[in-house]
Amino acid sequence: MAISSVAHCTDRLFKVLVIGDVSVGKSSIILRYVNKRFNETYKASIGVDFALKTIEWDAKTLVRLQFWDIGGQERFRKMSRVYYKGAMGAVVVFDITNISTLEAASEWKRDLDSKVCLASGRPIPAVLLANKCDMTGRDGDVVSSLDRFCEDNCFAGWLESSAKDNINIDEAGAFLIQQMMLCDTGLLHEERRWDRITPKGIVVASDPSASRGPQDTPTT
Repeated sequence: MAISSVAHCTDRLFKVLVIGDVSVGKSSIILRYVNKRFNETYKASIGVDFALKTIEWDAKTLVRLQFWDIGGQERFRKMSRVYYKGAMGAVVVFDITNISTLEAASEWKRDLDSKVCLASGRPIPAVLLANKCDMTGRDGDVVSSLDRFCEDNCFAGWLESSAKDNINIDEAGAFLIQQMMLCDTGLLHEERRWDRITPKGIVVASDPSASRGPQDTPTT
């Protein structure tokens, strides 16, 4: 069904932060998710870049996502309070072939939780992406530690991803939208049944509501 044919629909707008260290693939993930393409030429984001995507979530709901692609350089963390304001969800990205970027992901998440939260006082939902899973050098020990890492750092869930090979990009988007929709409608405490998709799918916390912490149509 085309978006134009949706009558009397609810329109939801969500600001989504995409954060993580330099060169982990944040911009490539957004480009793949929004425009369904991959650019081999890398260009680091300076400050913040923006992208928009509209999704027909169901017959009565349109979801509009406003992505804020935050530069990974250390100096931009000092501006993060301004960038984070009003966010309803986040994607934290690390390079699965570079363990130091996973350590940095926990720092980004702590910074996020210290500067933005839901009206209830709980952290906004965040999904962790172990990006570049198509590359050699993937560390199996890192993957096996991510369940605990997410519990310790209050992530809603994690999954391996590849912007280049389009692995789990749409799945990550759908999962985060689900989390934001639940928070936006106040249903987070009522929705206690969560799918656990393994080994390469989304792995969610056993009880995300206790954490402190479709089909889509892209638009340009």
